[in-house]
Amino acid sequence: MAYADLRDFIRALEKQGELKRIPFEVDPRLEITEFADRSVKTGGPALLFEKPKGSSVPLLINAFASEKRMRLALEVDSIDEVAARISQFLEMRMPEGIIGKLKMLPMLAEVGAFFPKTVSGGPCKEVIRRDGFSLDYFPILHCWPQDGGRFITLPMVFSRNPDTGKRNCGCYRLQVFDERTTGMHWQTHKQGAEHYRRLRAAGNNAKKMDVAVAIGADPATMYSAILPLPPDIDEMMIAGFLRSKPVEMVKCETVDLEVPANAEIVLEGYVELGELRREGPFGDHTGFYSLDDDYPVFHVQCVTHRKNPIYATTIVGPPPMEDFYMGKAIERIFLPLMRMQLPEVRDIAMPAEGIFHNLILVAIRKSYPGHARKVMHAIWGLGQAMFSKVIVVVDEDVDVQNFSEVAWKALNNIDPERDIQFVMGPVDSLDHASRLPNYGSKMGVDATRKWPGEGFTRPWPDVIAMPAEVKTRVDELWRRAGLQP
Repeated sequence: MAYADLRDFIRALEKQGELKRIPFEVDPRLEITEFADRSVKTGGPALLFEKPKGSSVPLLINAFASEKRMRLALEVDSIDEVAARISQFLEMRMPEGIIGKLKMLPMLAEVGAFFPKTVSGGPCKEVIRRDGFSLDYFPILHCWPQDGGRFITLPMVFSRNPDTGKRNCGCYRLQVFDERTTGMHWQTHKQGAEHYRRLRAAGNNAKKMDVAVAIGADPATMYSAILPLPPDIDEMMIAGFLRSKPVEMVKCETVDLEVPANAEIVLEGYVELGELRREGPFGDHTGFYSLDDDYPVFHVQCVTHRKNPIYATTIVGPPPMEDFYMGKAIERIFLPLMRMQLPEVRDIAMPAEGIFHNLILVAIRKSYPGHARKVMHAIWGLGQAMFSKVIVVVDEDVDVQNFSEVAWKALNNIDPERDIQFVMGPVDSLDHASRLPNYGSKMGVDATRKWPGEGFTRPWPDVIAMPAEVKTRVDELWRRAGLQP
């Protein structure tokens, strides 16, 4: 049964012992960050601050900050269940015969449950404020000491493609400038930024771009905002897939957009085309401060929210943080999609220290000379995987989830001059080391066994391993010796 809203998820977290209520006053400036950072790094619970200093609105953080909480959020016993469902739909073919068609009917019915539906109203409209509102009403975090100000960090930002009319929902941070304006951190590669560029280039005298920001909803809907989906794939449809129930959407009061009806808070407004303002610095998921730069300005003209709303937020910083667990789920969920285009890929892993785009480990079923390099270049051509700064490709018998094993085998298997390749291309906007903003170098490492067809003529040694029958005999002898298992 899909969660109805954020409150439903909070109840589930509390029932599972995954939530701690903080009943006393804690300051949203730095103190809540320190609470959240300590909790995630020690395996602690999600935190619900009931009395954040300066606000009457409770604050939820670390709701996704463990593997167990991610499973609870997606209502599965294993994240691989989601990947299996995706594989099942990807493998659908036209059935043969009446029996095959009958078997497919339940799956086709499930597909119909993915699509969002528009409703006339919802909880997010319980309070409507067109005048006399202020963003200061909410306990927005000043996360780290050198941050440029307070940031809304877990928003669902809705915009519309001006060419196709299709909706996009992304998670873009918003620096609060004053009571009614924020920055709009649309990195150049993101779909929100593309919508902005297309509208500016249209030459139809448009001066404003409608934007709506929803904060707090059922966990699958919130999570869908961060997914690296292809352009014009509706995140709300994917949310429906994840929760096996349509997301109910409601029209905004002042802009031509729809938002989740179950949202806790909605900010409606516009971005004025061509208006830029300095945004940042911001303590980012790289573990370093991202630099200040010019970004569009979001003007809030209406706020709607539930009675007694709950403010959902997150922090990023030195890994592992809450975003690591959200990213790990993406790694597992999207593996079937990668394998659809690259069937030789057996598994992938993105270690926490690589903060998603700095390191990706790939195990492949190697079939021909140069296969590892083909996979590297293919990954650099896949959506946001293009930002992968370092790709290490190993053979399929290497467990890429075991980073120690990858390091051992990769470092033994490479001749650095022969097996390391450098390329130039787009890099993540947050990469502070690149020679230019958004453009720099990337590295591929072919750590597979080398073949004669790749010019390697020496013998390749086997890994040292004890025969299974010896291990079995010693298991019994070990127990007889009274040694610890």
